[in-house]
Formats: sequence, C-alpha cells, structure tokens
Amino acid sequence: MSDRSTPTRSGGRSPSRRLSIGFDVGPLHGHRTGVGQAVRGTLDALRDTDTVEISPYLLSLRARPVSEIRKLPLPAAVAHRWWRHPAPPVDRVIGRPDLVHGTNYVVPPTRCPRLVSVYDCWFLDHPDDATPDVRRAGDVLRRSVQTGAHVLTCSDATTTRVRDLLDTDAVTTVLLGPPPAPTADGFSPVDVGIQPGQPFVLSLGTVERRKNVRSLIAAFERLAAEHPTVRLVIAGAPGNDQAAVDTAIERLAPTIADRIIQLGVVDEALKSQLLGHATALGYVSLDEGFGFPLLEAQQAGLPIVASTAGSIPEIAGSAALFSSPHDIDAIAANLHLAVTSDAVRSKLALQASRNLDRFSWATTASLLTNLYHDLVNGAE
Repeated sequence: MSDRSTPTRSGGRSPSRRLSIGFDVGPLHGHRTGVGQAVRGTLDALRDTDTVEISPYLLSLRARPVSEIRKLPLPAAVAHRWWRHPAPPVDRVIGRPDLVHGTNYVVPPTRCPRLVSVYDCWFLDHPDDATPDVRRAGDVLRRSVQTGAHVLTCSDATTTRVRDLLDTDAVTTVLLGPPPAPTADGFSPVDVGIQPGQPFVLSLGTVERRKNVRSLIAAFERLAAEHPTVRLVIAGAPGNDQAAVDTAIERLAPTIADRIIQLGVVDEALKSQLLGHATALGYVSLDEGFGFPLLEAQQAGLPIVASTAGSIPEIAGSAALFSSPHDIDAIAANLHLAVTSDAVRSKLALQASRNLDRFSWATTASLLTNLYHDLVNGAE
C-alpha cells in the first residue's frame, strides 16, 4: 500500500506557478457517456482558471483531432496490452507536461506525476461482467497505481472502494459540477407514444446489469397494476442486460408490457425533453460512481426513486426516495409515492433545490488545480 495519504477532498496549497497538464480528451470523441459529460465539464472549468494550461491528448489510431490535440497514434487495445507491463514513457509525444491526467481509468506511462480518474469500481468488483477491453484497462489501472499514480474520484463512495480494491491511500475525491439544466421546449410526450396527461416514470442510462433495469421493471409491474395509465420509458443505449430486459418485458401481461417504451439511444435534446415531462425518475442501480441523471432530475423538479447503492445517496442527498436495489416491494411503494403524492413531490423538489447548491464546476476546477499543484510540488 502506498504510504502517501491525502485527505478525502482536495484542499491543497495555493498554486505557486502555472502548470502544464496533459489532459486525456478521448472521452469527448464518439458516443457521449457520463464519463464524457464529466470530462467536458471539467475541461471547460479548468480552461476558465489561470493556474493551469491544458495540453489535450488523445489515444487513437484513426481519429483526426484538431491541431491543438496531441495524438498517441495507437489503437487503445494495443496500448493497453503494452501498458500492462513496463513500457517507454510517452512524455515527448504529449509535450512533456508537468502532470498527466488520464481522465478515463487509464493514464499512460510517463516520467512526470500521474493522476487517473476512476468513476466507479463495478468492473473491478465484477470482472466477469466486464468486456475484455475493460478488463485490460483495469490491468493498466492497477499497474499505474502500483507504480505511483494518484487516483481521482468523484464521490466518497468510490474513494472507499478504490482504497480497498486497489490497495492505495493515494486517492482524492473531487465532486463534479452539475449537468446543463434540461429544457422541455418543442416536445410533446406524444412524440414517444405517450398520450397527453399520462404519467410516466423515466429510466436513463445504458441498459447494463449495473443499472438494474429489470428490478425497475418488476416494481413497475406492481405500480401499473394499481395505476392503469402510468407508463415506463427506458432511454439508453443497449448494453449487456438488454436481452434479459427484453425477456422480462415479454413475460409481463400484455396490458402492462404495452405500457413500457424502450427508446434506445437518445440525444441530449430528447433526454432533456423527457426529463421536462416525466413524472418521476427511476434510478435503482446496483452501483454508481456519481450519477448525473440524479442532478438532471433534480434540476427538472422530478421526484427520484433511487437505490442506496454506491454514490447515489451521497449525490442525491435527501432529495430522493431510497430503498435497497433488490427490494422490489420497496421500489414499487416509492414509485407509488412519487407518482401519486403531491406532498411528497413538493417536499422532494424543495430538498432538491438545496442539494443542487453543493455542486459547482468552479469548485471542481479549484479543488482539482490545487490537487495538480500538490502532486507536482510533492514530486519536485
């Protein structure tokens, strides 16, 4: 275990000089995920500061980035196989920065201080549930930590798991800022098959086992039996639980199965509009490292039916109805309250407004730049 211990949340000294930061912008290319949203918000906030200079880099063979982005011309799979073992540093290729920040679980070998972002530890806890590419990235992450890389998380829940699973105290929590506020302009629920006035529960996220959509469906079945107009809208890319989710829906009574709408991948505009018209958000994941949909729902004034897993209670604060992700009865009861109780909805909306005050990209950037300086100063 590393003998370098840091506080859970970065405080740090006042920055003494402007640093050059090699910053992985890979998550901004391709389909935008929660990691991409985190990287976009962090990058924009860092560029508003005057204590660091961002030197973006990208690991890709085929991508054609803009001129300011330095490219490591390797396929990720090849690089990850290489970086699991001792490998030459990439300092010259990425411009010899003061520190390299790998923003998506992997940081390349370099002679300068390294920081690697870890958002959740599901793939470390459940390697059989991960693809070969993800398992290779986990091997690179372990080697990076073993050779002195510092870990950045976005929740104390993930920090705790990182300490246990990666056997390190070199880990710091910095909360992310809020996502852009949703807007419902130019949209009607009829566009996705919902009639005017019909309430609907919204599920956001890739349909993977970690998201526990099957438990939400089971709870919805009980809710739907009592409320003949309520619908469930599942918005998210197909993942490793899609076949099981399809089977779970097929096994429902037709009158209930017909009230479940699967939209697949939705763009930011449609996601924002769904949040603006939904009755409640169902978010009963088995693990989360942060959970942007929680804050998006709170910005939209939606009641949230959530699980107690991972970072969810930490990020949602008191502005959600919680239960075990495995307790179908409790999830169903919370859905009933969220859909039918005006008093509960009003209470959660007030608590949501207060909870959102905890999240600021300016604060994220300030704490992160302090951490950058601490790591560079500690290495000098």
